[in-house]
Amino acid sequence: MSVWRKIFGSPVPEEIRTRLSDGEHVLAATGTADGGHVAVTALGLWVPETGGARRIGWDLISKAGWSGDALTVVEAEIADRAGEAVVLRDLPPARHVLPEPGRIPFLVRQRVEGSIRSRYRKELPGGGAWFVVRKLPGTDGVVLQVRPDKGTEPDVVRGIAEEAAAKLANGRGE
Repeated sequence: MSVWRKIFGSPVPEEIRTRLSDGEHVLAATGTADGGHVAVTALGLWVPETGGARRIGWDLISKAGWSGDALTVVEAEIADRAGEAVVLRDLPPARHVLPEPGRIPFLVRQRVEGSIRSRYRKELPGGGAWFVVRKLPGTDGVVLQVRPDKGTEPDVVRGIAEEAAAKLANGRGE
């Protein structure tokens, strides 16, 4: 690896550079073993997909882990809304083999953990749920996310989430 790449990292791949938002800058980028690219910005993690790359906001990464030469990412999707809160469902893990990861593992961990403002686990009928306040990338705002266990009563989750989100909003003076 050249000294230039050690200092400045890999150049930003075209498939990501052309899709960046105004003012979005790549902090680190690298190629994957299958020819795609992974990149880190303040707004999210860029991952390969058919036809290019797409960004996952830091607030929608449930888990990210590094093992061997692979970055494994669990992305969440919004399954329901409960007032100002969102109820999330995890998607299957996506594994990205990074032959030259550089700073990617460190930056991903830093950004995912940095997006979490607070978290609380509550046992509920049929299971339980995690209630997590996360920073929304690129804003000063936060969102209350709820990730219920399978089997947890959905109406109970929604009711608690709505009430908690209202209290969160009132606590911020809104």
